[in-house]
Amino acid sequence: MQNAIGILFGNNGSDSLRGLTSERSIAAVPFGGRYRILDFALSSMVNSGLWTIGLITPRHYRSILDHLGAGKDWFLDRKSGGLFILPGAIHGLSGENGKFRLKDLQLNIEYLQKDLSENIIISGCNHIFNINYNEALENHRNEKADVTLIYKESTDPSAMKGKERLVISDNQDVLDILDVSETESTIAWPRKQNYFLDMLIIRRTLLLEIVDGYRSIESINLIEAIRENMRTLKIIGVPFTGYFGVINSVKDYFDRSMELLDPIICREVLMGHDRIHTKIVDNPPTKHGHQAITANSLISSGCIIEGEVRNSILSREVIIETGASISNCIIMQKCKVSSGSRLDHVILDKFVQVYPGNILKGNKNSPLVVLKGSLV
Repeated sequence: MQNAIGILFGNNGSDSLRGLTSERSIAAVPFGGRYRILDFALSSMVNSGLWTIGLITPRHYRSILDHLGAGKDWFLDRKSGGLFILPGAIHGLSGENGKFRLKDLQLNIEYLQKDLSENIIISGCNHIFNINYNEALENHRNEKADVTLIYKESTDPSAMKGKERLVISDNQDVLDILDVSETESTIAWPRKQNYFLDMLIIRRTLLLEIVDGYRSIESINLIEAIRENMRTLKIIGVPFTGYFGVINSVKDYFDRSMELLDPIICREVLMGHDRIHTKIVDNPPTKHGHQAITANSLISSGCIIEGEVRNSILSREVIIETGASISNCIIMQKCKVSSGSRLDHVILDKFVQVYPGNILKGNKNSPLVVLKGSLV
């Protein structure tokens, strides 16, 4: 892709993920055994040919920087362009919603000014998806649009919670953007509605004008600014028909993780032509003991499985001892489940050790979350 750069807002905060986001943003939460949620948005830009990408960092940025490094695993360790780490405007406020906040762009105005690319692709980092932006960018150029909003049709408002709804004409012009409160006030829609997926393409010069024009307003975000200027802008919508998973809560996180166990979804998101890139770790293959039982699970490298694992996702270097049993669980890096333990609908954050004989149980609607480094 030529003449376009990217901006990722990695500072979306959420207190609804309980302890999973107490010291990290949603973007940095481990997902699918070997990824971070951030990887899906970043990889989509890289696979679309963007070689200059700026990441606006969250309040807790250590885990993101440790994961990304210089961007080598995403082919972004380049002499020209590459990965730019951009500070967020308000690191000191816990739980700040950083969704396309203009203050973040104002703080990093040099990133927008130095590169002379015609368009900028902007995305959030709290979703699971795999998209190639080339078709959307081509439509954006052909229609000579100021802004292109990427949307998905859905009849399920609960699956698109927190998303603005777009009113779109037959020729794909965006006529109105309904804010979240207007969207979520209706329990059920009689037909498909168009939900904005927190992905857009905007002319660089227009974005600079918006950032400068709203400099005196503290809390406004980019979508609000676009909505206020709809009469003078050409805004089009481009549909996305692939898998798109929203993560706003622990239940969302658990459900999106379990959906990866569906071979169709796993193949579309992880095994397609455009792969999801992540930090490479050199581990030996997983070892399965003589009494190990595994079924319908994603198991990363470096694990030792001596017990029973069903319908679960295991990150790297997890140990499941003989006689231990886990089902419907998400086990993050370097956890140990000791002999005789039983886990069902449980999320173990990194470095958790479960002592012998313990029984931990949640349910589908409320998975049990065990905090990072806990001894249970």
